[in-house]
Amino acid sequence: MVLNQDKSINLFMLSSHCGPSSTMVVEDESLQLQPVFSVSDSAVSEVFEGGCHLSFLCCLFLACLYVGSLYVWPANLPRDHPKTIKKRFISVLFASAVSPLVVWAWMQAEKVKPSPPVLSLLGIRIEGAVPAAVLPLILTMVLYLGPLTQMALDSPKGLVHEIKSGLGMKNVTDCVRGLQWLRNHVVAPLTEELVFRACMLPILVPCTGPTAAIFIAPLFFGVAHFHHVTERLRFGSDSVFDILVCAVFQFSYTSVFGAYTAFIFIRTGHLVGPVLCHSFCNWMGFPALGSALQHPQRPALLLSYELGLLLFAFLLFPLTDPLFYGMTPVCSLILEPRSVCT
Repeated sequence: MVLNQDKSINLFMLSSHCGPSSTMVVEDESLQLQPVFSVSDSAVSEVFEGGCHLSFLCCLFLACLYVGSLYVWPANLPRDHPKTIKKRFISVLFASAVSPLVVWAWMQAEKVKPSPPVLSLLGIRIEGAVPAAVLPLILTMVLYLGPLTQMALDSPKGLVHEIKSGLGMKNVTDCVRGLQWLRNHVVAPLTEELVFRACMLPILVPCTGPTAAIFIAPLFFGVAHFHHVTERLRFGSDSVFDILVCAVFQFSYTSVFGAYTAFIFIRTGHLVGPVLCHSFCNWMGFPALGSALQHPQRPALLLSYELGLLLFAFLLFPLTDPLFYGMTPVCSLILEPRSVCT
């Protein structure tokens, strides 16, 4: 995910049995993980003991696989050139196809039991799919209440007209045909969320816990964006200092955004929510705070920014309540319930 000049975001980034009292009974010294809500808090996972090194290596491999796939082609043209975009489509789709195999291999190496189906673990499941697609997107739109209000105020024909025009068949056709649009709003959100959230989080959660995983996984995502420094040095006209400042800002912004979509993935257990939120944020871009401060209707606009932040904080946990989505498979990999999973 890269903050481009057009403000879009884009990367081209124990217990054979547990009784009702949740006390543990060991038979024949056979140790297996039981689902999270039926194991006592004092239980220790033998399956994941000492397995964090492998987990971090797998995440590092996934990040290198994704970014490295972008550079298997000769880098003679800028990233926005149609030929470069098409080749990188092939690269990231290949990396995305290989990534679930890494998760499967990690599960086999760690002998994960119980072992949820890989697709379910990656957030590709039917249960709760509709609320998982709608509620996180609404939450993200609430966060963008200020920019949406600014868009409505600056639209000469009104926001409703802009929405109708945007959803018109001609505009949709033009967008689908545009390679940059497809990259920013379809391919990048889908492949980045699959690799950096759906594949990394199930690997990290058992050894770090869900809360720590939410903040660790985005670091791989943020660091992955530093590859744009080399491209800007080759094809850009900015100074080295400006490029480095942009890279640091990019790392900070993408890491925060990655933590947000990681939170959504763990809370909902679905991939569709993070993908749609990612695509929406790419469309909106980074909020134009500078122009908001100089806007003729500044008081009303700043109020909408503040209201959006307050409503977002108030609705963050209610709209991502796992009760809407069923028990999240990734949370079945931990031994005791955590606040993020409940």
